[in-house]
This record gives sequence, structure tokens and C-alpha cells, in this order.
Amino acid sequence: MRTAMTLRTLPLIAALAFAAALPAHARELSCTLHYSMSGWSAFYKHSTGSGTIRCTNGQSMKVKIDAKGGGITFGKSEIRDGIGKFAGLSNIRDALGGYATGEANAAAGKAAKAQVVTKGPVSLALTGKGHGVELGVSFGSFIISER
Repeated sequence: MRTAMTLRTLPLIAALAFAAALPAHARELSCTLHYSMSGWSAFYKHSTGSGTIRCTNGQSMKVKIDAKGGGITFGKSEIRDGIGKFAGLSNIRDALGGYATGEANAAAGKAAKAQVVTKGPVSLALTGKGHGVELGVSFGSFIISER
């Protein structure tokens, strides 16, 4: 009886051991971007900034941010103490690269911004407060690279 029970539980124990041995990148990683950026727009929009990505597994990476686009847009803005939350990461390095953007802006003086940018299965929800004068609609790219 004991042998039969051991033979039945052996596959379960093996499956649990296999799951525990999976590399960390096979599971979704929770990471946050803390950033600041500033820029201008006159039909062409360009903003630059920097920040740090921190993940729950203890990894962190200093990054630079470059946002470019075009559309019908005019103004100047600055975001300080912005926060971005990633979804779909399996490794901190998956956060690097170019994201597609689309946004509509109307701000004068103090401003708040919320935006979601995507890159394949990875998305980044950005929020921030700052100041500036901006009006328009634009599309472009949001690029994160290692500093």
C-alpha cells in the first residue's frame, strides 16, 4: 500500500520540483519606473528624461528616456516625480526599447498626465505631475535605454 501511494505521489512531487526550478524570467516580473522628463513641441514633439526601473526581485537599472512624435501639437512641458508601472515583463531588460504612443494634450500651468505605451506584450502605464503649456494631438515613440 505504501509503495502504491509513493508511486502515485511521485509524479506530483516531480511536477512541483520542476515548477519551483523554473527560471525567474518564466514568471511575470513586477517593475516600476520612477522618472522625470521635459520637452517641447511645434508640430514635431521631443522630450527627454531619465529615471530608474526597480523590480520586486531586487534588480534596478538607471535609464534614459527619449520621446519623439509628430502631429498637431504646440507647447512646452515638464514632468517631475513621474511613475510608470510595467506589465508583461519577464526580465528587467524587457523594459528597454521603443514603445508606440498616442496622446492628446491640453495644459496650462500645473498639469497632470496619464498615458499607456506599448511594445508587443509589454505595456507601461505612466502618470506624472508637472507644469507647462501644451495643446494638441500627437503620435510617436517612447524609447527607454540603459544609462
